[in-house]
Amino acid sequence: MSARPHLPDRAPRMKGAPTALEGLLVVDFTRVVAGPACTQTLADFGAEVIKIENPEGGDDTRHYEHADLAGESAAFVSLNRNKRGIALDLTKPKARDVARELIARADVVVENFSSGVMKKYGLDYASVAPINPRLVYCSISAYGRQGPFSSRPGFDPITQAESGFMSLNGFPDGPPVRTGPPAVDMMTGMSACNTILLALLARNRLVRGQHVEVALFDIAVAMTQFYGMAYLMTGVNPSRQGNSPNGSPSVGVYHASDAPFYIACANDRLYRRLVIDVLGRPDLSSGEFSDRRSRSANKEKLRAILAGIFVQGQREDWMTKMKAANIPVGYLRTVEEAFNSPEVRERHRVCQIPHPAAGFVPNIESPLNLGMTPVIDPVAAPLLGQHTEEVLRKTLGYDDAQIAALAEAGVFGMVATTVGVS
Repeated sequence: MSARPHLPDRAPRMKGAPTALEGLLVVDFTRVVAGPACTQTLADFGAEVIKIENPEGGDDTRHYEHADLAGESAAFVSLNRNKRGIALDLTKPKARDVARELIARADVVVENFSSGVMKKYGLDYASVAPINPRLVYCSISAYGRQGPFSSRPGFDPITQAESGFMSLNGFPDGPPVRTGPPAVDMMTGMSACNTILLALLARNRLVRGQHVEVALFDIAVAMTQFYGMAYLMTGVNPSRQGNSPNGSPSVGVYHASDAPFYIACANDRLYRRLVIDVLGRPDLSSGEFSDRRSRSANKEKLRAILAGIFVQGQREDWMTKMKAANIPVGYLRTVEEAFNSPEVRERHRVCQIPHPAAGFVPNIESPLNLGMTPVIDPVAAPLLGQHTEEVLRKTLGYDDAQIAALAEAGVFGMVATTVGVS
């Protein structure tokens, strides 16, 4: 097994810099991927995010198998940075009372339970809007909260399959392939975050909040992008093209004598620069290869010619020549190679941050950059129920007796039965 990579400590943010979402209170009922990805972005930029978990195990991703440090999984740690975590057993009436008190003070609620769960607990938008008319309430689901499919469960790979998105991934002679990372989940989380921010902007004008919704299936359909649009225009079902969109022979993976690389000469200008300036083959820029349509029509022939040329040299030599000619080219890297690359390290994309159980955990930086209001200094994902007492005291103003009574009533499950008890 490879050694765990060395990670630097994170440099602190600029002292005194404001945060974009300072003062925003978010009550987070989400779990797994899409919802936590959404609320993590809000937390990264200064919102106070209170993550509510079932004390019997908490968020499902706490137990994912990818990797763990001190029992904290890679999945959970990667999606729940900068949040305060509390444990509430929502089957208990007193726990629902606590949740309602938090919602009454909140700017935003985000939930991705199965259809009907929040209504069963009296925590759906219709139930809580009267006590907090300025609330922005975001529901994330597989097929939406309304309509004939609202009760259907669904996850990222299911919506990849049903939306047509999966049919576009893979090679023409192979089966459809789901993306490795949960692309629909992550895009849904980003879209939910955007939707919430739009609703908050609208609140400034309308002086009231609203219920907003994002569905994985809808996002997956939108992710078919120009392939879906081309079908609607022509009626022709798009096919898989592997690493070369539209079968372009000058876009995709090629192999040097020692290692693979990826080129993207998608237009005539870049293609001519490749074959003339780098390969010294001006004959490949005319006749049957003169323009993009001609090259696509003769793609197998051209691809074989290019492959035969590239395999005669070493990757680093080709990379140097193509970079000098300003041709888009990249190394085809493994995850290990990528996370140890100069692009990742010199752009400070990874670091380590303190963790109460593991000592330190890795951190992948937010990809969003705001010059005046940068992300906050990251705090590791919470242990299950870690901030229960803190939230009850500081946010809701509970005293020792109130907290002890809730613990006695089983509101916190077994996670925090000693909360408030000396």
